Amino acid sequence: MDTHTKARAIGKLLILLVEDDPVIRWASADMLCEEGFCVIEAGDADSALLILHARSDVRVLFTDIDMPGSIDGLELANEARKLWPALRILVTSGKRAPGQRAMPRDGRFIDKPYAREQVVRDIGCMFEAQA
Repeated sequence: MDTHTKARAIGKLLILLVEDDPVIRWASADMLCEEGFCVIEAGDADSALLILHARSDVRVLFTDIDMPGSIDGLELANEARKLWPALRILVTSGKRAPGQRAMPRDGRFIDKPYAREQVVRDIGCMFEAQA
């Protein structure tokens, strides 16, 4: 199954995209929408936590690690894992790769720059693995 077909098979998932660089955030949100996902955007981890507390329909947290604010994306991912155990988590960075021990349980890491196919494949695999 190609990545486009896999994205369609997953359905209209709501993804919370957390990225402080507005150009990368816009391009990533556009890419995810083109693949059939619904996207909510946040520019930092603090805003993302507010969204997660307010919305029960977010299924995937897709966050950059290095961001301004009181916590970074890796701390956000680990906090989200504690508060929302069913949430799927995809972490990215162009500067550093966290060790497996630093990642939340069942979280996935991809390097920047990432390809559309890789993001869709990883999201699909997260749902296949926990189905």
